[in-house]
Amino acid sequence: MTTQFATRQRGVYDIVVALFCALLLISNVSAVKLIQFGPEVELFGFPILPIITDGGAFLFPLTYVLGDVLAEVYGMRGAKRAIFIGFAVSILASLTFLLVGAAPPAADWGDQAAFEAVLGFVPRIVAASVLGYLAGQLLNAWVLVKLKKRTREGGLWARLLGSTVVGEAADTVIFCIVAFAGIITGGTLLNYILVGYVYKVLVEVIFLPVTYQVIKLVKRHEPTYGA
Repeated sequence: MTTQFATRQRGVYDIVVALFCALLLISNVSAVKLIQFGPEVELFGFPILPIITDGGAFLFPLTYVLGDVLAEVYGMRGAKRAIFIGFAVSILASLTFLLVGAAPPAADWGDQAAFEAVLGFVPRIVAASVLGYLAGQLLNAWVLVKLKKRTREGGLWARLLGSTVVGEAADTVIFCIVAFAGIITGGTLLNYILVGYVYKVLVEVIFLPVTYQVIKLVKRHEPTYGA
């Protein structure tokens, strides 16, 4: 009997999905830390400073860039597959952190408290993350695909921005409220939501030229695109 191997399909879908999941996992861990920039400043009683966000803000907007690539090139079916893979990997990561945190530490390892503080299983944060992620990414893909059916290959900028405005709104509001309502309140919570939302949309706008090039590159390397 000859040695057999499966044949890898041509295309770059697996690479895009791998990058998508990697950015998602890194962002979920980074989001544990709240970050504050600037002194306390109020305008008509509403706090405009400090700017409050979380560590996930550094990379998480890029998941929407790749989400746009997935929906634009592979349609709703391909995007949903990647989104659900990301969801499953996120749940697996959370359960792994839970098990590792619960396992008895070695006698000479003194960082148990630090591990639990950063990677400890916090049901509220996990729920906020996965609910916001699912709602945001599915809406992002759905809006982009719906707009593409109307505009076809034209109007890419409109569907990229339109899908982001809807998807990021759902993601940001759900995550912030589920994760931090009652912990941070009033104007501070509103500041957190608005700053996070505006920042993520601005990142998408800034990265539009990059997104255009990535989409063009992926389309070029997908032999079945447009077939």
